[in-house]
Amino acid sequence: MGSRVDVKLGFTCNNYCSFCAQGKKRDRFEDKSTEEIKDIIKKSREKHDSIVFTGGEPTLRNDLPQLVSYAKGLGFREIQIQTNGRRFAYIDYCKEMIASGVNQFALALHGSSSDVHDGLTKAKGSFLQTLQGIKNLASLNQYVGANCVITKPGYRGFPELADILIKAGARQYQFAFIHINADIKEDSAEIERLVPRKSEVMPYIKKGLQKGIDAGKNVMTEAIPLCFMKGYESYVAECGKIPDGDVYDADFTIDNYQNHRKNEGKKKGEKCKECKYFKICEGPWKEYPDIFGWEEFIPVKK
Repeated sequence: MGSRVDVKLGFTCNNYCSFCAQGKKRDRFEDKSTEEIKDIIKKSREKHDSIVFTGGEPTLRNDLPQLVSYAKGLGFREIQIQTNGRRFAYIDYCKEMIASGVNQFALALHGSSSDVHDGLTKAKGSFLQTLQGIKNLASLNQYVGANCVITKPGYRGFPELADILIKAGARQYQFAFIHINADIKEDSAEIERLVPRKSEVMPYIKKGLQKGIDAGKNVMTEAIPLCFMKGYESYVAECGKIPDGDVYDADFTIDNYQNHRKNEGKKKGEKCKECKYFKICEGPWKEYPDIFGWEEFIPVKK
């Protein structure tokens, strides 16, 4: 596995997810210019052989095909778009992005129905558009995956969501536990509305994973420590499934995001030292135990 650079093009988005890991950056930062991004792409090629364009919503930029073509011309081996997927409901746009050089697509689907997904994104029609985007890309024989954030309104439907993704032609899907952003952490009503307990979600997450495993799909979880993953330990993304790399964020750069994630984003409790997975497990995003404590985290005996 090579290394990958994450280039955030800006934070404009046509979804309005309260749980967005980018918080309210859309209100604070202008989107980067074409030339700024090209400079980042060129500089990044010195270290990395893969690139992922993220945001915000990258597909809202009319220069995205140009940026992808530029990255392709510099020899990036993998070029991925992380997107809410809505624009890929239009088959001509799918073909345009494929022709420009994208060879991996990661679309975001957070619920098993329009009611759940659209309620989370605050964008009516977004479920059907994203689902159509997955179907379109699959019909064009593209490597398309889904990023699914685990929230309280959505997690019970994740086994059904797995069925939907498999039927639509997704080759990969990832169930990522909600990262509690600063706005949620300061709002007890939002915590209650959006954040489930990890111990409650696991039966549904494992059922959803198993459906993908049985169908021969590439499945994984993110931000769920190994102590919750009995029988599914090999599907933890943090254990060798996430490429090393840098992140070009709003007005700063994170060198080696893997180290940043481990050392600043996540943490472990005192009892974690008793667990046989202590050395390889990253623990949860630190905001979760800050709110809920460590009682759910039961060390796996050595």
